[in-house]
Amino acid sequence: MTSLVIAEHDNASIKSATLNTVTAAVACGGDVHVLVAGENAGAAAAAAAQIAGVAKVIHADGASLKDGLAENLAAQVLAIVERGAGHYSHLLFPSTASGKNAAPRVAAKLDVAQISDITKVDSPDTFERPIYAGNAIATVQSSDAVKVLTVRTTGFDAAAATGGAAAVETVAAAADSGKSRFVGREVTKNDRPELTAAKIIVSGGRALGSAEKFQEVMTPLADKLGAAIGASRAAVDAGYAPNDLQVGQTGKIVAPQLYIACGISGAIQHLAGMKDSKVIVAINKDPEAPIFSVADYGLEADLFQAVPELVKAL
Repeated sequence: MTSLVIAEHDNASIKSATLNTVTAAVACGGDVHVLVAGENAGAAAAAAAQIAGVAKVIHADGASLKDGLAENLAAQVLAIVERGAGHYSHLLFPSTASGKNAAPRVAAKLDVAQISDITKVDSPDTFERPIYAGNAIATVQSSDAVKVLTVRTTGFDAAAATGGAAAVETVAAAADSGKSRFVGREVTKNDRPELTAAKIIVSGGRALGSAEKFQEVMTPLADKLGAAIGASRAAVDAGYAPNDLQVGQTGKIVAPQLYIACGISGAIQHLAGMKDSKVIVAINKDPEAPIFSVADYGLEADLFQAVPELVKAL
């Protein structure tokens, strides 16, 4: 029984979501292999070989894999599965935009059911995943010969990035499918930690009242703590913060060491995206706000007074 983890990387280094996915693969039992598919991705393959718990790295390198197009990545995964027919029992993708784009294509081609967003491995064929915005946990047992899984990274600790010594095997890159082409990418430059990988997140809600107030109140606190900035959907919809800061069921799922929610009431969709945080601090003047039900520490206060005072105290 062997699991194959499809690594997320930038051709130079391995992204943190891959480390959490490796932990899930180890829990499935058997050996863990990691696929690094890209162009000039030798450095990423070498980094993957150092991940603790990894037995082998499969490095597919070619122009068709440069930009991570889902059609080409799926074809590469299928080529490896077909080459070692019956060898891989589990195919694991991080539950990221890239992973969720490629995994269904692989599952469909293999004619198996995808099991999405797993948060726990009960046994090699039984997994847990949240449903109803995280208010219930479904236990799913699969009889498929190959289990195609997407892994909610917040449900698993990251594997150690060093300490491993896996062999690296180079394989031919899959041909370009011709079904899509890479046009361009606009990357947001941010001096702050990436939201999904940050250890500390400060989030603001609709109570901030305007984009100007959002920046005025949240930025000094984030600067003091070296934190990433998040926002509720209500704040994003109102134009106070950009879309890529949204935390919640329809935004980003996060689980930092510390999550500070300022002026966020705690709608069920928001809680689904952050309630796995290790420590949750809520600042809200409404004592009935649902956010207090998941908070480890709650401060019933006006955020426009409390947050600046907190910044001064820090």
